[in-house]
Parts: sequence; C-alpha cells; structure tokens
Amino acid sequence: MSEETQRRLITILATGMSSVLASQLSEKFLDVPEERGVQDDVKEALLKATFTLASTVAASMIIRNVVSKRWGS
Repeated sequence: MSEETQRRLITILATGMSSVLASQLSEKFLDVPEERGVQDDVKEALLKATFTLASTVAASMIIRNVVSKRWGS
C-alpha cells in the first residue's frame, strides 16, 4: 500500500473517530451555559483539538499495524 493511500486512510479514520468522540464526550466534559463566552469557546476548541490529536495517533497506529501485518512492511 502506498504512503499516499496510507495517509488518506489515516485522515479518513481519524476524522470519523474524532467526530464521534467529540460529539459523544464533549457534553460530558463541558457545561453548556445559557450564554456562551470566549472561555467556553476556548474550552471546546481545546477539547476538540485533543480528540483530533488522539484520533490521528490511534488511526495511524491502526493503519500502520494493518499494513505491516498484511504486506510485511
């Protein structure tokens, strides 16, 4: 599998994982006030960035393990 294909798969998998995690878990970590302020937006942005980072690392590990086991790379 080419490096470009691996990168695309990692991006697709990470995006999906990040979306699911952020939507499911952000409600548990963030209190949604009646009127949101800048601090609330910063908290949400940091939480989403954390999920994106974690999802990208996890997706990379999954794809690279599948490639190395399947193609012996």
